[in-house]
Amino acid sequence: MKNVLVTGATGFIGNYVVEELLHSNCRVIASSSLREKARLKAWFDKVDYKALDFSEFDSAIDYFNFFGKPDILIHLAWEGLPNYKASFHLEQNLPRHFAFLENMIQHGLKSLTVTGTCFEYGMQEGCLTEEMEVNPTNPYAIAKNRLREKLQQLEINHAFILRWVRLFYMYGEGQNPNALLSQLGKALTNKETVFNMSGGEQVRDFLPVEKVAEYIVKIALQENVKGIINCCSGKPVTVRQLVEEYLQMNNKTIQLNLGYYPYPDYEPMRFWGDNTKLKSILEDE
Repeated sequence: MKNVLVTGATGFIGNYVVEELLHSNCRVIASSSLREKARLKAWFDKVDYKALDFSEFDSAIDYFNFFGKPDILIHLAWEGLPNYKASFHLEQNLPRHFAFLENMIQHGLKSLTVTGTCFEYGMQEGCLTEEMEVNPTNPYAIAKNRLREKLQQLEINHAFILRWVRLFYMYGEGQNPNALLSQLGKALTNKETVFNMSGGEQVRDFLPVEKVAEYIVKIALQENVKGIINCCSGKPVTVRQLVEEYLQMNNKTIQLNLGYYPYPDYEPMRFWGDNTKLKSILEDE
């Protein structure tokens, strides 16, 4: 039985990852900053929970031993999202998270899976492959990319396996209330007749959060594929199509006020992921 540490366990993705690991017969060490929030999760009594606030990182502590010498670390923690443009990603999150991961590796961690972001690709359009040069343009993506580069440097002198999971777009229960489908669900619950949104012509790559969690766990538990791995559907879908399919699936109707909001300036209009590496992992099961 694998011992798997999950940071950010109470977050949107982390909650599902913990459940998926338990279903995969893993022993789970779950961590987040607030024990009180963790106690509310259905999985709390099934895991070994240890709280850690990254703002209180102490380099004198052997965190690998503190967390019970896990076989695998799935590092999902990252503060302050979805505020992608804030400088704290570079000034606070990057040094804290690298220091923690370096500490884990130096004290014996052999398998590390970290979530990155499709925003690392920057303003490039079309089908994005792991081999492409990256050009992140917002502080969140720049910080994530630098974290990956620093971890790859650590690989030179430390014997551990790094899997860098580039997340694309996801949706599901527990998502940030400001997310598109969360807002749509709220409008429907409130019986509103009009839903304000962008023009909806952005092309994206979407997965339900349950699938994202399943893929993260399968990536982390396998040993054949490492490095950068896109976590995506590989299927380009417009935002308008996503909304219309959501309405159809839930047998709901609402007038879409297209063009009410401008398109975001921190992401290109048309992009999706190449999932060839991911499929190779799924096919090897």
